[in-house]
Order: sequence, then structure tokens, then C-alpha cells
Amino acid sequence: QVQRVESGGGLVQAGGSLRLSCAAAGRTFWSYAIAWFRQAPGKEREFVAAISWTGGTTDYADSVKDRFTISRDNDKNTVYLQMNSLKPEDTAVYYCAATAKRLGSRNYYDYNYWGQGTQVTVSS
Repeated sequence: QVQRVESGGGLVQAGGSLRLSCAAAGRTFWSYAIAWFRQAPGKEREFVAAISWTGGTTDYADSVKDRFTISRDNDKNTVYLQMNSLKPEDTAVYYCAATAKRLGSRNYYDYNYWGQGTQVTVSS
């Protein structure tokens, strides 16, 4: 199993930055693709970004492309989401998730392991 713990959320003004971290426990972390999803109140959970097991392939939702960067450090069993130029519409609970599909996926049902989520609030 791969247990995941997110951190780094908080309150920031529009235009600001935050870096989320997703730390994993488990010897097979390196073999999983990791994604970030988010869910705002009253809305469906949506895909944000994904990174393949090697880190060589990344994918972003159009809404965050050129503002967010996903990366991973397999030595530290950690995946990061650097969020710049934040907008009020980025406000949501952010979740990291792991899948055995090594290139990742945009579909939440492909992910077996989920963290507890971290709140990101962007004020206008």
C-alpha cells in the first residue's frame, strides 16, 4: 500500500503562490504515477495535474497550465505541486492520489490511494 499525506495548503491572496507536498509511506512509491485533484464546495472532484512514475511525463488541466508545476523526488518519496499566480477559482481541497498506471491518468477512478486533502483558499 501507499499511504499519502498532503501538506502546504493555506490562505493566500490572488496572485500569490503556494507549494503543496504529498509525502508517501511505502517502499513502492517510485512505481506509482501521482496526481493532484481538487474539489470545491458543491462541485465535482476535478483533475489538476499528474506525473508519471519516472517524472518524465507530466499532464495538466487547461485551467492550471502555465501556472502550476508538478514534480517528484523519489528519494524523498514526495510529490510537489508548485502553484503560482493563484486565482480565487483555485480555492478547493487538494488531494494527491497514486495509481499503478505508470503514465498517470486524468480519471479519478484510476487512482487507488488517496490522501486526506489540504485546503487551499485564495482571496480576491
